[in-house]
Order: sequence, then C-alpha cells, then structure tokens
Amino acid sequence: MSDPNPYADDSYTWGPPQHQPGNPPTMPDGQGYGYQSGGAPGYGYPQPLPDDAAQPGPGYGYPAAGHGQYLPQPMGVRGGVPVMAFGDITVMSDSIVTPSGTMPLKGAVWTATDMSRTEEKIPTVAIVLAIVFALLCLIGLLFLLMKERKTTGFIQVTVTSGGRHHATVIPATGPETFLMVMAQLNSARAMSA
Repeated sequence: MSDPNPYADDSYTWGPPQHQPGNPPTMPDGQGYGYQSGGAPGYGYPQPLPDDAAQPGPGYGYPAAGHGQYLPQPMGVRGGVPVMAFGDITVMSDSIVTPSGTMPLKGAVWTATDMSRTEEKIPTVAIVLAIVFALLCLIGLLFLLMKERKTTGFIQVTVTSGGRHHATVIPATGPETFLMVMAQLNSARAMSA
C-alpha cells in the first residue's frame, strides 16, 4: 500500500495545465478566465441586444393602435349603486356583479347552504383545575361545567340569473353567521322579485 503507483511517471498529461506559483491560471489558448478578448462573446456569456430590441416602441407589449377590438372591454357594466355583497358577489341596484360576469337582478334565484359546524368541549384548563381542587374539596368538580364552543366551516351562497351561475363561500365565525347571511339573502330575494 505504501508503494508509489508503478504506472505513474512525474509528467502530468491530462486535464487543465497545472498552476505554477506566481503565474495566474490560464486557458489552453493563453486567454485568462472571463470575457473573451475579441469578437462576439461565446456561449454562456451575456449577449448584446439587437439594435431593434434596444428601444421598444410605444405601447410595448400591447396591440398596435387601430386594433382596439383586442383591448379588454368591460362586460356589460351598467350604472347602479352597490347595495350589498356576499363574498365576491355584489348586488347592485339593477344587476348582480360576479367574477364570472354581470347578471340581471330581476328573476335571480338565490340559495344558501350552511356548511358549518359548532363543537362544544371541556377546555384543558377546566380539567386541570378540577383535578387540583377535587383533591382539596369537592367544589373543584364544578370546573367540569365549563364549556368552550368553536365554529368551523363556511356558508355557500349561489346565484343563478340570465343563464349564468356563480357560487361563493363565506367563512362561518359563529353560529349566528348563517342567520346574518340569510337575512341579507332574503333582502336580495326581495329585490330580485
């Protein structure tokens, strides 16, 4: 194991040339690392922009003037005052505006689905206090009467009018959220009649 490699001679014959102290590393053709000294930069180096791309014209990235039919147009935006909103559904005085388009207010069909739930459990603090005070006196068992209510889920509101349909969800923050949404929804139904 300690014998030197019998097939190796002291000449280095492959790979980049060895670095001698005092001389900077060089490429095989004698140039230093970095940009090439003359001509166009090679592959992997930043290329100069063509002359026509250096100065983009007016409205760069948009259709040329005279082609207005390609510009975004508002979809049936009519006058009206926003009356109420359900998530991303806005009820105007004469129409319903949704991300899927504007719908007529007259004849709209509104539905709401309660997809929330309320859980009731004994908090951890009540259990710990009941154990501590149960050892001292039986009054500690009254801590087990503490309850914690947590509401999770959402209320789904859908509207159908003018051949279009849109649904949105409203997060439920408490058991009263569905009642508040239904009160607004009944107002929208009255306006749609």
